[in-house]
Amino acid sequence: MITQNRHWWLVTSGVLLGLWLSGCTQQGSNSVTNGKPNVVATSTIIADLTDEVGGEEIQVQGILKPGTDPHVYEPVPADSVALEKAKLILYNGYNLEPGLIKLMNAAGLNSRKVAVGEFAKPLELDKKGERVPDPHVWGDAENVILMVNAIRDALIELSPEDREKFTQNAARLTSELKQLDTWITQEIKTIPANKRKLVTTHDAFQYYARAYNIPVAGTLIGISTEEQPSAQTVQRLVESVKATGVPAIFAETTINPALIKTVAQEAGVKLAPKQLYSDSIGTPGSDGDSYINMMVANTRSIVESLGGKYTPFQLGEGEKK
Repeated sequence: MITQNRHWWLVTSGVLLGLWLSGCTQQGSNSVTNGKPNVVATSTIIADLTDEVGGEEIQVQGILKPGTDPHVYEPVPADSVALEKAKLILYNGYNLEPGLIKLMNAAGLNSRKVAVGEFAKPLELDKKGERVPDPHVWGDAENVILMVNAIRDALIELSPEDREKFTQNAARLTSELKQLDTWITQEIKTIPANKRKLVTTHDAFQYYARAYNIPVAGTLIGISTEEQPSAQTVQRLVESVKATGVPAIFAETTINPALIKTVAQEAGVKLAPKQLYSDSIGTPGSDGDSYINMMVANTRSIVESLGGKYTPFQLGEGEKK
């Protein structure tokens, strides 16, 4: 507890210093860059969706970089400067990014804040004996449509003169998401019923599992990656994997794969060759470098690893950018 308090004191001191320096060096408002309103998004997923809806009319800055775990991210002073400059802050909510939420409430005093993930009805899961909302709402593409609508409305309030453009962009993206939702449903159905189960590193796929009828059969850790699995937890998962008879289990891009590799080896199953994108989209140029691309990449990995028949995702002719 002393170490944690000392760490937070250091971060807070850096935040206050960053705010003081930014206040000293800036004359007037920093909420506009090159004539465009500044919008800060916490997660890579929200930054991607905001960029799609906002287009050229806004300046989007994402705090988290591709591959960064929002559950355990520790803010740096530069983050406080970005939040202080923002006209609008879009974050996931449901405590996905606890460090940034705490910082946001301290630094983004003059910014409007919208928890776009909280427009989706949460599942409640167990965390240390407590029922808490599962923050991984984007696993269901229908939830992401609600997030897109929330982003659209927040941007219209920010820049009413661009209402038509934001509305058009959101409508296009919503159409793509509906097609994605239908495609995932069809793809998962190709997996033999007795193999249609997910085993992953952390409990980030409950929304995906429920939306697309592929139950989560086990995870090493719960909904937050701050948890540390014990040797008993690892062994229980090994036994569970053996009992379910799944042909493969999955690592994730934001989490060290060492323990899940051990589970695969001891259970005598394959570790899927392609890691799943859970809390972050992929780096630019990767197969998961946007929300839609990460969902396609995840579905392909799941379908191919569990014995289904993969068919590439294709947008309708009218929806291609």
